[in-house]
Amino acid sequence: MKELPKIYFEKLLESSPDIVVAVDRQGTIIFYNDGAKQTLGYTASEVLGKNVSMVYPSPDEARRVMAALRADPGGRGQIHNFECELKNKAGQAVPVAMSGSLIHDQRGKEHGSIGFAKEIAELQLREQIETLGELAIGLAHEINNPLESLVNNVELLDRFIKRHASGEDYRAEHERLAAMKRELRRIQSIVERVGEMAADGTYGTIEYLPGKLMTDLGIEEHPEEETAAIDIESHHLSGKTVLVVDDDPDVSRSVREILEDEGCKVVVSHSGTEALSELDRQPVDLVLSDVVMPDMDGYQLFRRLQSMRPNLPIVLMTAYYYDKDHVLKRSAANGLKDVIFKKPIKPARLIQLIDARIGA
Repeated sequence: MKELPKIYFEKLLESSPDIVVAVDRQGTIIFYNDGAKQTLGYTASEVLGKNVSMVYPSPDEARRVMAALRADPGGRGQIHNFECELKNKAGQAVPVAMSGSLIHDQRGKEHGSIGFAKEIAELQLREQIETLGELAIGLAHEINNPLESLVNNVELLDRFIKRHASGEDYRAEHERLAAMKRELRRIQSIVERVGEMAADGTYGTIEYLPGKLMTDLGIEEHPEEETAAIDIESHHLSGKTVLVVDDDPDVSRSVREILEDEGCKVVVSHSGTEALSELDRQPVDLVLSDVVMPDMDGYQLFRRLQSMRPNLPIVLMTAYYYDKDHVLKRSAANGLKDVIFKKPIKPARLIQLIDARIGA
């Protein structure tokens, strides 16, 4: 194979956004690229022919890097992502991760060295953003499960009061419950927005105190939304059986009570494996399953049920606003109908959905 001319390598190094510096055996800088100029601020004419110690905070730091090269356990005279500091023209320390090699002549004598360095600050910031994104998604998940239980229990309490309280008492208590529902919807909006920002990786800031910034969640105040009316005496789902699959006991209990209040028979399983076993014991009209479970995710359960009972309606729920594993997308691509909701699900919407799929 024909060898690439040296000029190609030189042009590549010159245009690299990374810091690239080469020195001879005496430590004199013989190559200094545009990436180094952009980061350190020195021009090539200011450093070429000078000792490399000028781009280090101290001679000791320069010697530490060279000692690491010569101490390479593999005997190749190399370092990889070696954390050290350089110094810019303003005299400020620049933390970097450096990779480099000693250069030897044909007789094996040390001829010089070349180093490639990337600012660590940018890498650390990227890692922090990724970590915060993962934290935000995990936080949204952990909040959403108890939030769903609260939403469902408030709905059940509202129905109970409507059945048993006098007209005046009901109006007073209903106002309190309506206020609770508004605040729960506000929390839902905040959690969803956090999930969106974690997925997008972008956010704005606002000043909440002089000189103090906070993330702008962009949550607007909305007038109270009217929930679709449900006739609590109609028992929309009477005679139907729904299998609820969720590993969170509070969520599965509250969903069960909401559906039972509609005259529905509810069977609860806390894992995908348990759900499959339950289906062997009795027929059901619909499966309502969480996406994230310990033994198999909602997509895996959906595919198993698809092969076992292709006509059985399946609804997937997820507490994640951000579908990072594309469970919902993969399920939709494989035939899941437009019945996917993100938790917390409004009880009225859930009932309407199930009624549309299996109602008489």
